[in-house]
Amino acid sequence: MESIPSDTQTMATAADGGLNVLTAEAWKALLSRYSHIVLVANSEAVDFERLRSELPETALYVFFNNVYKVLDEPFAGHAVLVARSGVMGANIVHRREVGDVLRFFAGDDFLGVVNIRVSPEENFSEESGFKGAKTRHLDLTQMLGDLYPIGKIATSGFATALWLADLQLPGKILLAGFSAKRSEKWKVFDVHDWTFEQIFLRLFARMGTISMMGGVDASPYSALAKRFPQVPPIEIAMTAAEVLSERLHNANSQIDRLMSVTKSIRAIENFFRRFKPKTRKERFLEKSKE
Repeated sequence: MESIPSDTQTMATAADGGLNVLTAEAWKALLSRYSHIVLVANSEAVDFERLRSELPETALYVFFNNVYKVLDEPFAGHAVLVARSGVMGANIVHRREVGDVLRFFAGDDFLGVVNIRVSPEENFSEESGFKGAKTRHLDLTQMLGDLYPIGKIATSGFATALWLADLQLPGKILLAGFSAKRSEKWKVFDVHDWTFEQIFLRLFARMGTISMMGGVDASPYSALAKRFPQVPPIEIAMTAAEVLSERLHNANSQIDRLMSVTKSIRAIENFFRRFKPKTRKERFLEKSKE
């Protein structure tokens, strides 16, 4: 397992529970050795065959949480696992999934686990919870505090991509499979602002800060700009926004009608939901309020 020079590594104070927290300089020293930093989304849009054929062996692959969504065998190559925190600590720890996830990584090419938190209510897990894997802790709450839309929580991939961009590493940052699309197999969660994240990341890509592979179709509006070169880009954007606004209004009308039709079904569901046993998280939250 790879390590960094001891003079660039800093440990949190005892008040932080002995967590392994690095400075920005230490992170940069650790990650600058890689030619590419590849963030792998838990999405069916990830094309590993293309990634491995086009990228050199000096690329570092960043995986997130439940990697069995994209891996079906141990990963061979430089890798690091980002483990997202929740109110009860790292999700894979309190759900007892550490062993199921870490079995995909082994050897000196595995950089270890980065336990991240992106909102104040999330809590870290200590290194002992990760079954011997080298663990570092990364607090991104301040970075996202004034940036992300109120009432929503950033995805791990978006938060990590933004943090890596701010580090200004010499290697290239590549996002693989960041589609924000629900598939038949895996869902997307409404607690995240997927629209904001896609706009942000695509602007990053157009600036050249990052690259995106898989899950993002070519923009059809670029063809409009070629077809109407005499029309300013802002006019094309405003016309597209006008059409999209009309279509969204029509869709909302149909959603309202659907909500009315299914009112009785939802009432029955809510009635039986009261008899569902409480989850460990719900019991933890109730106990913490006492």
